[in-house]
Amino acid sequence: MKLKRTPTSELKAGKNVLVKGWVSQVRNLGGLVFFLLRDGYGDIQVTVKKKDAKKGMLDAVSKLARESCVTVQGTVKKSKQISKGIEIIPQSIDILCKAEPLPIEPSERINTSLDKRLDWRSLDLRDPKNLAIFKIEAKLIEGMEEYLRRQGFLQVFTPCIMGAASEGGADVFKVDYFGKPAFLRQDPQLHRQLALIGGLERIFDIGPSWRAEPHHTARHLCEHRGIAVELSFIDDERDVIMVEEKLILSAFNRVKKDCKEELKLLGKKVIVPKTPFPLLEFPKIYDILEKMGKKIEFGEEYDTESEKLLWEWVKKKHENDFYFVNRFPFKVKPFYVMRIDGDPQWARSTDLLYRGVEQSSGGQREHRYEKIIEQAKIKGMNLKSLEWFTKFFKYGAPPHGGFCLGLERLTWMMLDIGNIRETCLFPRAPERILP
Repeated sequence: MKLKRTPTSELKAGKNVLVKGWVSQVRNLGGLVFFLLRDGYGDIQVTVKKKDAKKGMLDAVSKLARESCVTVQGTVKKSKQISKGIEIIPQSIDILCKAEPLPIEPSERINTSLDKRLDWRSLDLRDPKNLAIFKIEAKLIEGMEEYLRRQGFLQVFTPCIMGAASEGGADVFKVDYFGKPAFLRQDPQLHRQLALIGGLERIFDIGPSWRAEPHHTARHLCEHRGIAVELSFIDDERDVIMVEEKLILSAFNRVKKDCKEELKLLGKKVIVPKTPFPLLEFPKIYDILEKMGKKIEFGEEYDTESEKLLWEWVKKKHENDFYFVNRFPFKVKPFYVMRIDGDPQWARSTDLLYRGVEQSSGGQREHRYEKIIEQAKIKGMNLKSLEWFTKFFKYGAPPHGGFCLGLERLTWMMLDIGNIRETCLFPRAPERILP
């Protein structure tokens, strides 16, 4: 009977197995040649002993090119000389695809610049540490999906091509749509809101968004992925905050439970944050920052330095790396946010920050037609171009809110990696559109 492939993580001594993967190291010690075979689950040493090897096998193995794809059939045996405690003694080795000399070193032995690594991204991913990042990112998303589905949220799919810029401004990518101008979405939020008006009360959407921002910093991407959540019949923005808080807990617990080996490989620890997350609100934020030596004019938004200062304050006072900032000045927020009726200079707009870096933006949306039109006018927007969105609010829109959480950014901060592009398989930046 034909053997089925066994992942390296499931090998047991005494078994005859078939393994497939890449050759990561080859060492020739005269009468003994061995190599590490690596697959997506780990690695295993394959040892060829001259006295036991079939004719020509020792020579063939010694000439194996690194990163070639191979199939090995053999017996798993115990070995005290190997840290893993087992090795494979091969009966046959087949080369599926021979590798040429490598243009980069997919390991830490040679320091290669990030730009060059990204030029050769598929080879860069051969480093198990880089693969670990994406396994962890996948588990983060799995933990979020698990919580949302358990709470009755339905996954939906919203369009990526927009007939009008969703948030206005110049930081949008224009595309040709059958001879008509269109835009890549900045955020799927407006269509999520329309879905709620249609009767889908609790939804989430995972997908890409784009921003044509010419930033070359370690925290910016031109294309990023987010998990966007929206819910109906809320009392106020605090209902949204509670959902996001529990979403984070579910994601972190999932990573901590399922990614022990990946975290160990990266030398990282995941600390599940304490709840509730501290909630800071304008205008009191001005007082906190001023006491820390940072003066922000009343009614203005803070800057990235202020975000770090607020993290220091939260860390000292609440011993937490997460915190919410709520009730931003309306003048710095989009037209669709809800203002506080009794004090309309402030919006029910909420950001989640982690270690002083914004992770999501959200809050309560304005659901009253007259108010949306009024706010669009205040922002100087073209009411005709917004009609596709605003007209539905005439017909019974429930009080609602939500947020969009950046997945690469959360992974980046959780793992404390130097550049967010490390957490994106094939990052898009002002100077990078390939591979």
